[in-house]
Amino acid sequence: MSQPRTMGTTEWLLLITLSILWGGSFFFNAVALDELPPLTVVFARVAIAAVALWMIIAFTGQGTASHQGLWLTFFAMGALNNVIPFTLIVWGQTRIGSGLASILNATTPLFTVIFAHWLTHDEPMTAARLTGVVLGILGVVIMVGMPASEQLGLEVIAQLAVVGAAISYAFAGIFGRRFKGTPPLMTAAGQLSTSALMMLPLVLIVDEPWNLAAPAPQTWGAVFGLALFSSALAYVIYFRILARAGATNLLLVTFLVPVSALLLAITVLGEVLEARQVAGMILIALGLGAIDGRPLAACLAAAGRR
Repeated sequence: MSQPRTMGTTEWLLLITLSILWGGSFFFNAVALDELPPLTVVFARVAIAAVALWMIIAFTGQGTASHQGLWLTFFAMGALNNVIPFTLIVWGQTRIGSGLASILNATTPLFTVIFAHWLTHDEPMTAARLTGVVLGILGVVIMVGMPASEQLGLEVIAQLAVVGAAISYAFAGIFGRRFKGTPPLMTAAGQLSTSALMMLPLVLIVDEPWNLAAPAPQTWGAVFGLALFSSALAYVIYFRILARAGATNLLLVTFLVPVSALLLAITVLGEVLEARQVAGMILIALGLGAIDGRPLAACLAAAGRR
């Protein structure tokens, strides 16, 4: 069996950066959703991000992806990584709380470990990885709060929708491995462009944007923050990590996003750090360490020298 792919210092720094960009999306979403319907926010997010990335590609002189097969894979990736999970999560969160949704979304690495074991040759399931994923999920449960998990069993369809989004993200991570030879900037632009094209009919049918009032400046600021930072920049980093470290390691970001969102809330909004949140973050750190493998190896090596 092949050895699991590992992450170096650069990959870990990129993963932390990605978690901050996606953790910050909670702030932008909270502002944007005050005036705009959910699907409109999603469409504006991916469409503006796509335009920004194509402008960068044109400015830097990079060639466009003209191969038909590549664009078909962009459509598949856009559906798996944006359209399906975004829609399921938005629908699910109209019926369940964001805390429970974040717990259910944290199952993404578990599905990734299982699917990658069967669908790839270099991301096998190991005891350390499985243990790390379980610790990470427990850490998210404790950090978000046990009251959120007590909602399990209520609004089952909405909960299954969020789990379906997690499964879609897992498949997206594995499917996206085929873009390894494509520049991350190009892959991000292609995926976001096709996501916007697929989202457009949904927005026109469901949200009827022509009936919406003109958004306030802060709403536009939040939408552009979502597009430029939490989407355009985030997906360039996403595909860079995916090419270097594989799907299982990449989707560990699901554990780090709640941590980043919490730390941003403490820093920006002055929220108080609670003991359960510290305990949850410790479990997440232990889980990430177990999956990485190097902390345990260092401890064993140190013990062997005594």
